[in-house]
Amino acid sequence: MENKLKVFRAMQDITQEDLARELNVTRQTIIAIEKNKYDPSINLAFKMAKFFNVTIEDIFVYKE
Repeated sequence: MENKLKVFRAMQDITQEDLARELNVTRQTIIAIEKNKYDPSINLAFKMAKFFNVTIEDIFVYKE
């Protein structure tokens, strides 16, 4: 699954560390998600969408 997490972070000028703190995860988790090496749980995906005030589909793009 591809994502636009880095784009949303840049639009709000927020660091990986700040986002990790807000979502109660590690910076390494944010890095892995941005590099498409880790797909977040549905719970974490909802937290991200809520934080950026967008839908999950705005951040994550499913590709078969």
